[in-house]
Amino acid sequence: MHAHDHHEHSGEALSRVAEATLVRSGEQWTAMRARIFSVLAGFEKPASAYDIADAVSQAEGRRVAPNSVYRILDLFVNANLARRVESANAYVANAHPDCLHDCIFLVCDSCGQTTHIDDDSITRTVRSAASGAGFAPTRPVIEVRGKCADCR
Repeated sequence: MHAHDHHEHSGEALSRVAEATLVRSGEQWTAMRARIFSVLAGFEKPASAYDIADAVSQAEGRRVAPNSVYRILDLFVNANLARRVESANAYVANAHPDCLHDCIFLVCDSCGQTTHIDDDSITRTVRSAASGAGFAPTRPVIEVRGKCADCR
């Protein structure tokens, strides 16, 4: 497998890189955006906007509406701070937001664990096939459903 080279960030370093990436894109890093990113990054599995809204509401001591979270998550996806797991309608923090590439998700049907892998040769082939069919791909979504090593 041809891996995409990048540096995986975590914890405070991830938050700092996410903030810098969002600001570079012309957006502001507000307290609410920081809180939502922090909560998203804290989930071990893909999280829905409702999961995130509940966690932020508890932390803030006031209700945060899921549609507000959806708007921020859409902003994060467009700025490469988060990735959407389409089949689960859920999100994961991008551990390398300073690196733009297509992702492949391995989604366990038993436990929901989602693993992100990079393989530029596969995504390049998908983009090429789409282009060959006269289609202009903007963001290939590749998800492989099955069972993770722990659930097999």
